[in-house]
Amino acid sequence: MDISPTSATSPPPRPTRAATRAGDRIFLALSRGSGVLLLVIMAAIAVFLTVRAANAISEDEGNFLTTFAWDPNSAHPTFGIAVLAFGTVVSSVIAMAIAVPIAVGIALFVSHYAPRRLASPLAFVIDLLAAVPSIVYGLWGALFLVPHLSGVYSWLDDYFGWTGVFSYSGGPSRSIFTISILLAIMILPIVTSVSREVFLQAPKTQEEAALALGATRWEVIRMSVLPFGRSGVISASMLGLGRALGETMAVATVLSPGFVINASLLEPGGGTFAQNIASSFKESGELGKDALIASGLVLFALTLLVNGAARMIISRRKEYTA
Repeated sequence: MDISPTSATSPPPRPTRAATRAGDRIFLALSRGSGVLLLVIMAAIAVFLTVRAANAISEDEGNFLTTFAWDPNSAHPTFGIAVLAFGTVVSSVIAMAIAVPIAVGIALFVSHYAPRRLASPLAFVIDLLAAVPSIVYGLWGALFLVPHLSGVYSWLDDYFGWTGVFSYSGGPSRSIFTISILLAIMILPIVTSVSREVFLQAPKTQEEAALALGATRWEVIRMSVLPFGRSGVISASMLGLGRALGETMAVATVLSPGFVINASLLEPGGGTFAQNIASSFKESGELGKDALIASGLVLFALTLLVNGAARMIISRRKEYTA
């Protein structure tokens, strides 16, 4: 029997790596190929949009970034994204400002306050709202929301009309603010569902320890649940923002298109990238379609920037908490 010091202290042999098995090698190759395929698809989309956008911009007699008009099918084509960029960004930001606080509150209620017999049906209803098609939201907004917002608009004009942002002349309420409310309702179930699942993953030991030390329910949520779920709430918000930026049919059904930027959010006019593409693509000529694709390229780049910024925020937050 060998009892030398070398044999006694030598580490046990390392197990064979699982990746050496045939099944693991196949799975690794498929996973890696899926990632590469995704990058190839994204690159192909970007190249297609860029080529078609370059064809349109070379024929534009105005400034693509600052022109307010959209008339690519005339003898002197001119078109620009100033109004579309304003409508897309402003409506999405307002929708996020409305939806995210409400969604976080609902998620906290379902996960930490509501009794189980109420929480389960409420969570089911929220998930069901996320599955409602966009056109249904659009029809509801056009037939119900628009007629019933005139009173709200009058109230905003009475108390906040002096700002100019909420002045209202009494016309139809098919405005940027209307679609912001509609978009907030549409993204609410998405943000709520993801935030709820994140809050349910908060460490129960920390919550129980805080309660044992005399903390109230709100103190437990503020000190334990919210810090744990912050990155998840940011991710949920970015998912909702992505839908708000690219929403098409609901916006096209409700908004009165007009290439003018009003100081008041309650006046008709404005537009978004997706809404303009959906409403103008059918009757557009070759140059008109290239112009719409150029605006789609801007929306594509805007969405990538938003998601990239969200990724940076989440990664920095993880480094900070680590």
